[in-house]
Amino acid sequence: MKHVLVLFGGVSSEHEVSLRSAAAVTDHIDRSRWTVSTVGITKDGKWFLYTGGTDKIADGSWLGDTANLTPAALSPDRGVHGLTVCAPDGVRHVRVDVVFPVLHGKNGEDGTMQGFLQLAGIPFVGCDALSSAMSMDKAVSNTIADHIGVPQAKWLGVTRTEYAQDAQSFRKKCADYLGFPLFVKPANAGSSVGVTKVCAPQALDDALQTAFAEDRKVVLEEGIDGIELECAVIGNETPEAPMVGEITPCNDFYDYEAKYVAAESELHIPARVDDETFRTVQQDACRIYRALGCSGLSRVDFFRRNSDGKVLFNEINTIPGFTSISMYAKMLVAAGWTFGGIVDRLLTLAMEKWGYNA
Repeated sequence: MKHVLVLFGGVSSEHEVSLRSAAAVTDHIDRSRWTVSTVGITKDGKWFLYTGGTDKIADGSWLGDTANLTPAALSPDRGVHGLTVCAPDGVRHVRVDVVFPVLHGKNGEDGTMQGFLQLAGIPFVGCDALSSAMSMDKAVSNTIADHIGVPQAKWLGVTRTEYAQDAQSFRKKCADYLGFPLFVKPANAGSSVGVTKVCAPQALDDALQTAFAEDRKVVLEEGIDGIELECAVIGNETPEAPMVGEITPCNDFYDYEAKYVAAESELHIPARVDDETFRTVQQDACRIYRALGCSGLSRVDFFRRNSDGKVLFNEINTIPGFTSISMYAKMLVAAGWTFGGIVDRLLTLAMEKWGYNA
């Protein structure tokens, strides 16, 4: 059997979401096909091979389970092809056939881990380093969407340095071009961390500072009066987008609390839209996916504007959540998949992409 390594945690504002996602993924790996190890990365960047139960991963108590923790890390040495484990009785190497990086946000979804795995020559689930980095950076993915003609909301990008040089002029540009309300987002963050809805000019600077606390580059987008739609994409060169879901957030927008804490957000699968809208979302999701060079999986998010019914690209997530309430798996399950079947397919796609047979 092939050996799967599930990576969880990470130095990211989405650390806790990763724990819950990784526990669900690990629990649904087919043990008749794969052997499984789990490695946790702490918030300050320490790596441990963890041999305890997934319940402790999910609730965050794994780090206190010291009897099941051994310092370990992936090796860039292709001769090792896996983990270097620093056990009390000595250092040993453990071969890994495929890695499932269940790492959301920075240092896990932005191409850094993917580049490391490519350097080490180890197959892994999901997009490669370049497509991960482009997809994570909202300014880059928005630019590519513009280039291939996928409609989206009006947007502007700015770096911390650019804003500091002429903040007043930039705020005026935002007001004139985007209007209010508008959304201020870190260019490289997920789960709506650092995102603010701004309804008046006097609130814009505070919102920018909140976003700059997460990233040196910020994207601002016009507010869209519409419904939020999401599409699950799976595959390598010939991706499938079998299902579209709809979200009615419990908060003013689908922020971190609405995604992971509050239970009142409404999820509708399939989305309550007409057939033409459904097909447009599926088609544009695959167009974005291919243009960014994605592989394995992504969740692509859209709006349908109320005034004219137009479908607008919002963002792409290359390692979407796998928690019990996450939309990606829910959409594929609604399309006829099982959770275990999704995980198995993603592992197989990883092996296929990197020239191995599962």
